Amino acid sequence: MADLLERRPAARAKEVTRRRRWGRPGTWIAAAVFGFFFVNLAGVVGVPLADSFGTRWFTTWLPEGWTTKWYGAAWREFSLGQVFWTTALVSVLVVAVSVLIGVPAAYALARRSFPGKKLVLLLFLLPILVPPLTYGIPLATVLYKFHLAGTLTGVVLANLVPSVPFVVLTMTPFIEQIDPRIEAAARMCGARTGSVLLRVLTPLLVPGILAASVLVLVRSVGMFELTFLTAGPDSQTLVVALYYAVFSAGIRTQQSIDAMAVMYTLSMLVLLVIALRFVNPTQLVTRVKEEHTHP
Repeated sequence: MADLLERRPAARAKEVTRRRRWGRPGTWIAAAVFGFFFVNLAGVVGVPLADSFGTRWFTTWLPEGWTTKWYGAAWREFSLGQVFWTTALVSVLVVAVSVLIGVPAAYALARRSFPGKKLVLLLFLLPILVPPLTYGIPLATVLYKFHLAGTLTGVVLANLVPSVPFVVLTMTPFIEQIDPRIEAAARMCGARTGSVLLRVLTPLLVPGILAASVLVLVRSVGMFELTFLTAGPDSQTLVVALYYAVFSAGIRTQQSIDAMAVMYTLSMLVLLVIALRFVNPTQLVTRVKEEHTHP
């Protein structure tokens, strides 16, 4: 009986706190905003998903019937096998070249101080902050001049412009978190520069390299503007092929286009899940700098 009497005031206090919390105007406004967002998100995702499985859908709330034939039709009509292969090849090449260029550049920025370092960092930021169309059109003009546009090489080169700075800015915090005394100790033990890089730094940088690679992969698959400006008929990635399927001349079945859009959304969702599995977002913005005190 005594325990019951002691619990009543605590339960009443919790109830009062709950009522006060839900009675605040800010809580209701936040709930309304989030609810509106999720309703719109459900509509944007749900309508193409339902249409990609529907037989006919004109005046009813749901399609009259359900089928999976539109996915096979989209695969054949839009040559999605070749498109997926091109998308994967472009993304892997962009990731590999970006890492090979970006990691040494990030190491130099993290370990060295030189005149104009802030200016160099600003130049690395520009391709990420500036809309791709602002430099994509001049870049495409240069690639066309050298007969590289319309080829797989041209698409890879165009995507490297924002990808390399992205790797540099992602890897710099990881390198700054490694104590320089580890490298100094390895050199004092007789290790050469190549051995220090391969046997000491590389194992420590694997999480950062993996994080940068996954993020660049997601960015490359979703990059539309630069790929659209430089791709040819045989070098289109999935997002560009989806654009042409919607806006190019000719009559196409809407359900097939929606099936293609669902496949693109699923591929991006898988990549994002993988990115969040292996990448800690807080590590990308954290810069740990130890303060060394001298006796």
